[in-house]
Amino acid sequence: MSIDTLKASIDSKGGLARTNRYNVIFTPPTQSLLNLNPETLVGALASGQSLSIKNLISDPRDISLLCESVSIPSRSISTLDYMADRQSNKFPYTHIDEDVTMSFLLTNDYYMKTMFDNWLSSIIDVDRYKLGYKDDYSTDVIIQQLNGKNIPVYGVKLEKAFPISVAAIELNTTSENEYAKLGVTFAYDKYVVEGPLSSTASALKSAASLFG
Repeated sequence: MSIDTLKASIDSKGGLARTNRYNVIFTPPTQSLLNLNPETLVGALASGQSLSIKNLISDPRDISLLCESVSIPSRSISTLDYMADRQSNKFPYTHIDEDVTMSFLLTNDYYMKTMFDNWLSSIIDVDRYKLGYKDDYSTDVIIQQLNGKNIPVYGVKLEKAFPISVAAIELNTTSENEYAKLGVTFAYDKYVVEGPLSSTASALKSAASLFG
């Protein structure tokens, strides 16, 4: 195969997919977006931020902008070994979808950390040891691969996703030029592969869910 043949094949398929062209879209439960903690509001004023509706209700559109990395999840087939005619063969019996971990940049108002703290509290109330209802704390998460024109070419939808782990935030005196980041791991019921049109429709539906 010549280089020209390879280039022609790649060009005919729209070019190579780039790992830095992606989008993550989801609308957390409403209670996760509310910032009604007086200490948070006082802290925002003390840090020089102007008090507005944005301090009270977080904008879920910022999630996509602050998501530094994400993976399209893998799916593996679980098998059992079965002896037949003196040879061991594998037979599938179920599949396993891996959890999805995302990394978010942290701003000085700790927007993402506060949001996920509220989200975790809606799953399990650690003070009263009370478990929430899954329909109330789960949401669909859409992960899209974009082309060079930022148009979705492939997507997956994580159905009924919710955070199961919010990683520690490392602070140290030697990281003068580094930014704080937050790692979050999501569990979900299953993921559904979506094409460009269905993925765009899912994204619009997720955005519309914020307004009921």
